[in-house]
Amino acid sequence: MITKGSGPVENLFISTREIQLYYADTDMMGVIYHANYLKFFELGRTGFIEDLGYSYLSMEESGYFAPVYDVQVTYRKPLRYGDKGFVKTWVELNDGIKTVYGYTIVNGDEEICAEGKTTHIIVKKDNFRPTSFKKAFPEWYLKYEEIKKKD
Repeated sequence: MITKGSGPVENLFISTREIQLYYADTDMMGVIYHANYLKFFELGRTGFIEDLGYSYLSMEESGYFAPVYDVQVTYRKPLRYGDKGFVKTWVELNDGIKTVYGYTIVNGDEEICAEGKTTHIIVKKDNFRPTSFKKAFPEWYLKYEEIKKKD
């Protein structure tokens, strides 16, 4: 689901996906294990792409990958087994070379549990050499320009 922001982020499109929290995702303290938040970011990113009508699989079929170049996460409040969880995703930066996705993970009460960003670059599948997102996928790039977070 995509929603439109308000106030200073009025043109920002945010995709929201529910996170299925399983007992197997917890650690010894009974909270969702910290590394699982990276899976939640991936769920958000692929859902965001799908909500816009694009497909990561079609990117791969075109001969490209979009690997993670950098990841940052800050944990605010633990999610626990039995909680409701949601990941909200948007485009923070899109400069033609790299794309930075922003994420907020909230519980069922809309309390922020984690916030983060992942930076992705486009590489050619056959040799893993970086290439321009703007050149490889011009329509997709322009859509991100239209909906990315404005400063």
